Amino acid sequence: MQAPLIAILILAPFAGIFIYAGISEYRRYKSEGRASYGLVYDEETGTTHVTGIAEGADSYDPNDFDPSERNERDNEPDESKA
Repeated sequence: MQAPLIAILILAPFAGIFIYAGISEYRRYKSEGRASYGLVYDEETGTTHVTGIAEGADSYDPNDFDPSERNERDNEPDESKA
């Protein structure tokens, strides 16, 4: 196989996914209107993810995060079992 053909075969799936995502977002925009995306913090898992944010809601600001206020998981070994 020639190098350009290999490059096209490697890049084609990524280009297809990008085009599909663009078409899906365009269809969503036409049916629902403009959307606001931002970070949302999940206190239960301590993680953030990008998602659509409701019109009246605030997005997560990483500068306001205080790690000392986060719920700690029970990672300590149980001494009663030892």
